[in-house]
Amino acid sequence: MDLRASLLTRVSSSGYDLDAGQLRAIDRLAELGERRRGVYLHGPVGRGKSFLADVFFDVLPVRRKRRVHFHSFFHELHARISSRLHERGAVKKAVDELIGRCDVLAFDEFHLHDVGDAMLMTRLLETLKARGVMIVATSNYPPDGLLPNPLHHDHFLPGIALVKELMDTVELNGPNDYRHLRGRPRSRFETGAIVTHAEPPAAPVTLSVNGRDLTALGIDDRIWFDFGDLCEKPTSTPDYLVLAERHDDWVITAVPRLETCDREAQQRFANVVDVLVDRDVRLTLVSEHPLREIVGGQALDLARTASRLELINSSG
Repeated sequence: MDLRASLLTRVSSSGYDLDAGQLRAIDRLAELGERRRGVYLHGPVGRGKSFLADVFFDVLPVRRKRRVHFHSFFHELHARISSRLHERGAVKKAVDELIGRCDVLAFDEFHLHDVGDAMLMTRLLETLKARGVMIVATSNYPPDGLLPNPLHHDHFLPGIALVKELMDTVELNGPNDYRHLRGRPRSRFETGAIVTHAEPPAAPVTLSVNGRDLTALGIDDRIWFDFGDLCEKPTSTPDYLVLAERHDDWVITAVPRLETCDREAQQRFANVVDVLVDRDVRLTLVSEHPLREIVGGQALDLARTASRLELINSSG
């Protein structure tokens, strides 16, 4: 069976009907897979990028392959580099430990907003190129849109050049947002809610996370955070990853209209939602504002955040 037939068979077994744009993407994926050429699959939220990339990854006739989520991978990569900070070749050694001898590496949710992560990604791409690793990536951004902040974008131009060298771009931009289709299985994340009032536990707690203290409003069968403590202080994605491993039910209170917050707070909130979706953690937001007002603002990932929060907003 050729690769295109394998892709269509796997899609059919999943019960999905592909639209015209997805069928065109299947044709390109099959072509690139036959050539063992890297793939950069991008487009708006909810168009089936992760689904098609997963199917493509699964049917590729390659034994040594690894699939990772971008946030989690970088968290682990930073940790391993830090553990051997003063050794020569620390990045290469950390990459070797993380991906072993894989021939295909798949990244879900490829996006960069931190200049330090962008510089590290360039070095990672150089290492993967030298090893001849085929890369499969999904993103909401075209390659030229990565690290979009104009103050830092030029720092990632060498990385963008590597993305284009190592991967062919496949755009998926059909009219339907499949996140909102009824009848598909619901995740734990989708069983959350957006409410106007909830009473947190009486006693705040101080949590030790990645070597520093972070305040929670309390812990009962859920962990409770004030938006200000979680997103308006210098917390980070690695912190959210650790907390999501410890607690699978979150409440965030006093969620404002994001347009009233600075860009850093907006981006932290977007990153929180990304991590909770990836870890399938139930999320309840407590806010005086409806979702359409909460997700106003200029953060670069808020379109994806709005789409994801709509899942809990409409799940009742």
